[in-house]
Amino acid sequence: MLLHFLDTYQGLLQEEEGAGHIIKDLYLLIMKDESLYQDLREETLRLHQLVETVELKIPEESQPPSKQVKPLFRHFRRIDSCLQTRVAFRGSDEIFCRVYMPDHSYVTIRSRLSASVQDILGSVTEKLQYSEEPAGREDSLILVAVASSGEKVLLQPTEDCVFTTLGINSHLFACTRDSYEALVPLPEEIQVSPGDTEIHRVEPEDVANHLTAFHWELFRCVHELEFVDYVFHGERGRRETANLELLLQRCSEVTHWVATEVLLCEAPGKRAQLLKKFIKIAAICKQNQDLLSFYAVVMGLDNAAVSRLRLTWEKLPGKFKNLFRKFENLTDPCRNHKSYREVISKMKPPVIPFVPLILKDLTFLHEGSKTLIDGLVNIEKLHSVAEKVRTIRKYRSRPLCLDMEASPHHLQTKAYVRQFQVIDNQNLLFELSYKLEANSQ
Repeated sequence: MLLHFLDTYQGLLQEEEGAGHIIKDLYLLIMKDESLYQDLREETLRLHQLVETVELKIPEESQPPSKQVKPLFRHFRRIDSCLQTRVAFRGSDEIFCRVYMPDHSYVTIRSRLSASVQDILGSVTEKLQYSEEPAGREDSLILVAVASSGEKVLLQPTEDCVFTTLGINSHLFACTRDSYEALVPLPEEIQVSPGDTEIHRVEPEDVANHLTAFHWELFRCVHELEFVDYVFHGERGRRETANLELLLQRCSEVTHWVATEVLLCEAPGKRAQLLKKFIKIAAICKQNQDLLSFYAVVMGLDNAAVSRLRLTWEKLPGKFKNLFRKFENLTDPCRNHKSYREVISKMKPPVIPFVPLILKDLTFLHEGSKTLIDGLVNIEKLHSVAEKVRTIRKYRSRPLCLDMEASPHHLQTKAYVRQFQVIDNQNLLFELSYKLEANSQ
């Protein structure tokens, strides 16, 4: 039925958001049970290919074929956003994004990625009028970023490029000033359901390889100048750093994913097995020369809410305890990340580096010396910056080649890895941790 529906109506799905959610849910359910219906393997493969290749575009009469409206990384998901190959964002790109109201209803707007707060509010006001919402909602609207922890940030009208700076589970809210204090996170960001998730059903090799493949796509999308712009122009002066900011957000997402999965597992034995699986994933990522994923997984296991689970860690075999200690030593920041730098210096391309450390090095170069000295350009400083940029180019000088089979199970794992559901509220993670082991030190 889903195969027939997609085959017939794929051209009409761009504006039908509800249909997109239903299709994604049905697709993932089918992939979960595909092993039970071997006779339908051919149909399942066809469905798989159709879902992966479907493109949700603006109709030609309202948008030129060369101008595709893109789904943003997390804050507006569509089927193609988790299965299609990642492409680079530019500030002039148009995206879809949800903007919520205080009652958690929302409008979906089409906007430039670099749009200012004022432009976004203009689009929201226009959409509310079009939807015939109560007039009181459009009076003196303000735009607020609300995190899953409940923290609120009032965005100024002149601020731009706000979409890519949102936190993992943060959302944009439009409201009047009178409603500001009443804003609360979306229910799905503060409610959790412990139990078995997809991580328990997939092999560590598959997860690690899909992490590497996805992060390579994201890393390839980042232009070298984004690193310079990110450091040299400050938080409010950046224009074309969307891809870098999304990559940094993804690193944080993977870190919180590891902690979330461990803390949502209630059975001590399964939880210990999960620690073991994550250590395996980290090892394979390191073998793949994907140090971004490696770092993120290790930092997730080092999250205070996870590391305090003494009884769980005691169930871990000695071999894996020793391996994790080695990983902790590798990610130790002592002596300016000496261990990490020694390891990556011996790697040949392709390499996915721990990007935050590159930004740290560039920040040191930028803040450690002036760009202009007595009115003259500091050539030595710029040479050092250029050398760091050349290192990034070197990491990407060869293509990434991973041996991954094409199968329905492969696509199911791919979809899972590219759209993690995570808890980024540290207080909530600690609450889950204390429920699992109240007296652990």
